Amino acid sequence: MTPKLTKRIYQVFISTCLFLLVLVFSYLPLHAQSSAEIYHGLLKLKETKRVLYVAAHPDDENTRLIAYLANEEMVEVAYLSLTRGDGGQNLIGKELGIELGMIRTQELLKARETDGGKQFFSRAIDFGYSRNPTETLNNWDRQKLLSDAVWVIRNFQPDIIITRFNTIPGITHGHHTTSAIIAGEAFKISGDPTVFPEQLSQVKPWSAKRIFWNAYNWGGVYEPKPDKQYHEFQVGKFNPILGMSYSQIAANSRTMHKSQGFGSTAAIGEGTDFIEFVDGQTFSESPFEDLKNRWTLLPNGKVISSKIDALIASFDFVKPANNIGKLIEIRKELNKVQGNLPWVNDKKSLINQLIMETIGWKALFLSDTELNYPSSSIQGKVILNQVTENPIKLVSFRVFDKTLDFDTNLANNKSVQKEIPFAIPSNHLNSQPYWLRNEPENNLYTVKDQAMIGKPYNAPTVEGILSFSLEGEHFELALPLQYRYNDPVNGEVIQPFKVVPEISVGVSQSNVFLLNNNPANLDAEVNFGKEIREGKLKIEGLKESEFSIVGQSIDEKNKTIRYQIQIRNSNGEEKSAHKVYFETPDGEIFQEDTKRILYPHIPNLTYFPEASFNLIRLNMKVSNQTIGYISGAGDDIPGILNNLGYSVERIEEAQLGADLSKYSTIITGIRAFNVNQGLASHTDALIEYVNNGGNLIVQYNTSSSLLSKEFGPYPLTLSRDRVTVENSPVKVLLENHPVLNQPNKISAKDFDGWVQERGLYFPGEWDSLYQTPLLMQDPGESASEGSLLVTNYGNGTYTYSGISWFRLLPAGVPGAIKLFVNLIEQGNEE
Repeated sequence: MTPKLTKRIYQVFISTCLFLLVLVFSYLPLHAQSSAEIYHGLLKLKETKRVLYVAAHPDDENTRLIAYLANEEMVEVAYLSLTRGDGGQNLIGKELGIELGMIRTQELLKARETDGGKQFFSRAIDFGYSRNPTETLNNWDRQKLLSDAVWVIRNFQPDIIITRFNTIPGITHGHHTTSAIIAGEAFKISGDPTVFPEQLSQVKPWSAKRIFWNAYNWGGVYEPKPDKQYHEFQVGKFNPILGMSYSQIAANSRTMHKSQGFGSTAAIGEGTDFIEFVDGQTFSESPFEDLKNRWTLLPNGKVISSKIDALIASFDFVKPANNIGKLIEIRKELNKVQGNLPWVNDKKSLINQLIMETIGWKALFLSDTELNYPSSSIQGKVILNQVTENPIKLVSFRVFDKTLDFDTNLANNKSVQKEIPFAIPSNHLNSQPYWLRNEPENNLYTVKDQAMIGKPYNAPTVEGILSFSLEGEHFELALPLQYRYNDPVNGEVIQPFKVVPEISVGVSQSNVFLLNNNPANLDAEVNFGKEIREGKLKIEGLKESEFSIVGQSIDEKNKTIRYQIQIRNSNGEEKSAHKVYFETPDGEIFQEDTKRILYPHIPNLTYFPEASFNLIRLNMKVSNQTIGYISGAGDDIPGILNNLGYSVERIEEAQLGADLSKYSTIITGIRAFNVNQGLASHTDALIEYVNNGGNLIVQYNTSSSLLSKEFGPYPLTLSRDRVTVENSPVKVLLENHPVLNQPNKISAKDFDGWVQERGLYFPGEWDSLYQTPLLMQDPGESASEGSLLVTNYGNGTYTYSGISWFRLLPAGVPGAIKLFVNLIEQGNEE
C-alpha cells in the first residue's frame, strides 16, 4: 500500500524558505544586550579566523575550549557532531531513539547559544555504544559520512580543525575514535576538486591549514609529550566584558545537556586546555599563525576593517544609539561584497544583529494558535518596537500572498501593533524535522537535499518579511511565526509555530500482545483539523476478518473519532509490524500521527511518525498480580507490563516505609539508584520486603553518581562492562535455573532479534550467593556473567540486571519480554 497524500509531503521540499541571505536576514528573538555585549560583538566582527571542532555526540564537545575560542580569541567556532545522540539514555524522561535525538539536538543548540559557537551535524545515527572504530564503520557508510564532513568543511571554511578525540582505537567509544578518523581524512581531501565533485555546484574546495586534537588525560592533567607539538589555551580566564570566566560560560553551556544529567559547576581559578598538532602546516608559536586576515582578501576589506577599528576606538558605552551611524557605514561596505562567501555572509548577519541590538529592537510575528494545518486561517499579529530616537521608517510586512503596508515611523519606545490575517497554503510542508522525512538507510538518515546536510534543524515553518529603512539603509528582516502566551508560573512563553497534518491518526500503544491466542484490544484515534470526514480505519497487513471495530465514538466538538479495535489474528510470525491508516471514499490516505515532546529547557518539539504497532504473538503464562514500580530516570516499562495484563502501580517515596506486601513484585526503574534519593534512603525497606517473601527486580544503574551503593541483600559492585553487539552469542550457564524455565521455557531463539545492545553497566564483582544464569560476550572481548544476578534472600527473590530491558520491551522483542516475565513470575509462587 502506497499512501497518496502523506508520501507527497515527504517527497517535496521547499528549499527556498530555508535560508535568507544578503538583504534578507533571518531573525531570532534577541535577548536584551548591554553596551558591553554589543561591544563584544563588535570585537567578533573584526576577527576573521574560523575553527571547526569535531566529535561524535551531543555533550562530547569541550565547552570550555569552545567558549574560550569564541569569546577570547573571538574566532567563529563551530561544532560538528556526527550524531544527534539518538542511541543514548535519557535522564529526564522516557524518550529514546529519534525522540531523544530531537531533544539532544535542541539541547546542543542551547549550549551553542550559551557559549557562542555554531552547530553542525552529519547524517549518522547513534546506534549505541561501540567498542572500536572498525565496528562503528561497519555500521556507518564511511563514504557518505566522509562526504558529510567534507561538505561541512567546504561550507564553513575553517582555518583549523580540532577533534575532541584521537585516532587510537580501544581507549574510548568507537564513535569517538571514528569522529577523529573521519575528520582527519576530510582534512586531507576537502580541498581536492576531484573529491565529491557533485558538491561543487554549491560550494568550493577548501583546505584547512592545520588539524589538532584536544589532548586529554582522563582523570588527570594532560602532560605534553616531548616528541609532540602542542599549544595551550588559558581557558580559565575571566572575561571582564561578559562578566564571567570561560569556565562559568562552559559550565552553563554543558548544563544545557539535561537529558544526559550533565549539570555542571564551574571550576574556580585558572585552567589550561591543550591541543596537540596532528597534521598540516607546522607552526612555531600559535596554531593561528600564517593565517591571512580575510579582510585583506576583499577589494574594500581594508575600508571595512578600518571602519570597525574606528568604531571600537570610539564606541559609546553610555549612549549606544550614538554608534548606529558607524554601524550603518560598516553595513553599507559589507553589502558591497559580491559572491557567496560563507565568512562574509556571517559578518553580514552579525552587523545586522548588532544594529538591531543597539536600537533595542523587539519584533514579534505571532499566531493565535501554536499548531495549525495547511489551508487553515491564521490570525496573525506583528508587534514592533525600538527604544532610540533614531526613526525607523516602516514600509511593509508580507507573509505568503498577504502584504501589510505601513505609513509610520518607529522610535522612542512607542510600539506598533498590526493585525494580519492570512492562510497557510494548501501545499505547505508540515513541520517534520528534515532528517525524519525519509526512511534511514544503514544507520544514516536519508537527506535528499544536499543543502540541508549539516544543518542542525529546520528553518522556521512560516516566516514573514518586514521591510524598513534606518539611516537611509534598506533592511528586510525575516520574522518567524511564533505562539506566545502567559504562564502563571513562568510568565511569558514563546513557542515556534508548527504546521501539522490536517488529519492525524494515532494508536494507544506500540505493542499489542496476543497471549495464548486470546484476542487483544487496541484503541485508535483520528483527529480532523477542519471537519470530520467520511472514511474507514484500516490496518495494513491484517485482513478484515482478523480484526474488528467493536466500538466507535464521535466527538464533534473536538473533531475526533475514537475507535476500539479487537484483534483476533493468531497466525503468522511471532512479531509483525502494522500501520494504521484512515482512508476516505475518494482514496485519500492519512497515516501520520502528531506527537509532541515538551520540556521547559528547550522549544516544544513536534513530529509526525506513521501510526503503527507491533503485533506480538506469544504462548506465555502471565499471572494476575499487582506490581509496584519505583521510578528512575524514565522508561516505558510500566506501560508494557500493563499491556501484558499486569496491574502496575507507581510507588512514591512516602509508601516505601509502609507495608509493601500487597505487591507480588517490585521493580525499580532504570538508574533509579542514581536519581531517586527517596529510594536510596529506603533500601532497607526493600530488602526487608524481599526477606518477607517479596520479589525485587533492580534494573541497571550507572557506576558513577550512585546515591547508595547498598542496593542488594549481598554485596555487588557495578562496573562499566557491557555487551554492545545485539546479536552477540549468549551462553546459558544454569540450564535448570527457575528464571530460564518457570513459568516459560527460555530457548536460544529468545535471544534473537534484540536491539542496539545486550546490556550495560553490568556488575563487575558480586557475592558468591548470587547466581549467574547467563554468559554474554562481545566479539573479541572478555566474557561477562554480570548481565543477570539472581539470589534468594529470606523468603523472597532478588534480581539485579544490566540487560537493556528499557529498550527491548518497548521495541517488542518477544524473547526479552518472555525472560522479563519470568523474572516477574518469581514473585508468584503458589
